[in-house]
Amino acid sequence: MAIGLIIIGDEIMSGKHVDKHFPRVIEMLKMRGLHLDWAEFIGDEPERIIATLRRTLASGDIVFSCGGIGATPDDHTRQCAAAALGVPLEMHPDAKTKIQQRIAFTAEKAGVAVDPDAPDYLQRLKMGEFPRGAQIIPNPVNQIPGFSIGTHYFVPGFPEMAAPMIEWALDTHHSNLFHQERHDEKSVLVFGTMEATLTPLMESIEADYPLVKVFSLPHMGDAASRGYIELGVKGEPVQVGEAFNRLVVALNAKNVEYRRI
Repeated sequence: MAIGLIIIGDEIMSGKHVDKHFPRVIEMLKMRGLHLDWAEFIGDEPERIIATLRRTLASGDIVFSCGGIGATPDDHTRQCAAAALGVPLEMHPDAKTKIQQRIAFTAEKAGVAVDPDAPDYLQRLKMGEFPRGAQIIPNPVNQIPGFSIGTHYFVPGFPEMAAPMIEWALDTHHSNLFHQERHDEKSVLVFGTMEATLTPLMESIEADYPLVKVFSLPHMGDAASRGYIELGVKGEPVQVGEAFNRLVVALNAKNVEYRRI
């Protein structure tokens, strides 16, 4: 079961806002012994959102979707999720209650009366309209919930709200996956050698150690530092140890300059 992330919003695609979901999700997963397998960024385009959700809902992946679940004209995620599922939007009773409680709290704090027939009151209630069959995701920041369908979790575009909601979904529904996959990583910094020269070694290691991935990350040098390639292996710990030893022996045999990290 892969884990994916969808980030929705024109403000991200235009550069008005810098995405903060991606690094936070990676860190939350890492703390639980998990990792992100894929991520997609989408603007506020309903047809594209629907097509993406149809594909990901059919995948069986665990997916976190951030953004677009409000009730303004540029929020489409709730409607698109319903369309992708082929079900109508319905007012979720628990979501309605939480939204009403939030409205009452903010009104009391401001010293104003609540008018349940006011247009803004009715508009805010729309945030509780989810695809039929959805479950709510509690929001500890302002109590306005997100929703889930199967292993898809839909949260707001605000990272300070999305992060605890995603953590709740992980801890509540997927704790059985935590720290199940044993993982290790070892690497060296290689100097004065091109990636093309290292490629045959990388290919032979991956061929002999199927539970290991080899990686190379070039870093350009500048006036103050030398360029180098971070060359390493990651994956199942026992094979990582054996593969790394093979890598070091091969570098020594070729008189390649390197430094262990």
